[in-house]
Amino acid sequence: MRSGSRNEGAVSIALERGLAILERLAAHSEGLSLIALADEIEMPRSACHRLLTELQRHGYVRQLRERGDYVMTTKLVSLGLGFLSNAGIVDIAEPLLERLAETSGELVRLAIVDDDRLTWVAKAQGTRRGLRYDPDMGMDARLSCTASGHAWLLTMSDERALALVSKQGFGAPKDYGPKAPTTVKALLALLQAARTRGFAMIDEVFAPGMAAMAAPVLRRGHAVGVISIAGPRQRLTIARMQALAQPLLAAAAELGPISGTSSLFGRPPLGKA
Repeated sequence: MRSGSRNEGAVSIALERGLAILERLAAHSEGLSLIALADEIEMPRSACHRLLTELQRHGYVRQLRERGDYVMTTKLVSLGLGFLSNAGIVDIAEPLLERLAETSGELVRLAIVDDDRLTWVAKAQGTRRGLRYDPDMGMDARLSCTASGHAWLLTMSDERALALVSKQGFGAPKDYGPKAPTTVKALLALLQAARTRGFAMIDEVFAPGMAAMAAPVLRRGHAVGVISIAGPRQRLTIARMQALAQPLLAAAAELGPISGTSSLFGRPPLGKA
């Protein structure tokens, strides 16, 4: 029995470490050396090398050259894209996102609620020239300082919202905009303002020079996703965001009832009618 428990523990540790390797490599498209990678995730270099060898054997990572840096392959990306395609999210959301992107001329994104996470899964880019704000898909939204995060949090109680933010953390102030909230009081003030207007709106909160707005996608009164618009603040001004409020809310309201046709959107909790 003890031997079985030890084996299960070893498998759990190996899995956790393997996922940590993939997460770090995903943040370094230029690649990382074995030493740098092991040091970043505080793993013994020998263990890191063994896991990299296995990941390479299964096609998830490769070396840029012999004894060179390790990088992720597109295999994991392909799995994710295949999942999104099979879940039907692209077919459902694409027309709405494209229409809103054309109306706003900015980047429009869809994020889905997955348990305690909010993940960007689809986007449409409105502008074709000039400044563009175009983050990678597949990232979890930082709940404390993104319009998408605020749009989700505004649908719940302060207690629930703060529990989710506490679990994820506020993040390092240097990584976000000059107006990013760093205290509970500051965050709650932003959420209260968002609840009052019915959608989230931020200016230099997530990143310097960037503004964004977002509205929750509701199904049976429960948030299953978020639609957002983001762009440079000199273009996406407060007045411009106020003018885009109606098209944004309309897109979110339209997606809500049809979101149930995709398995990717979470189901409302029991008791929600």
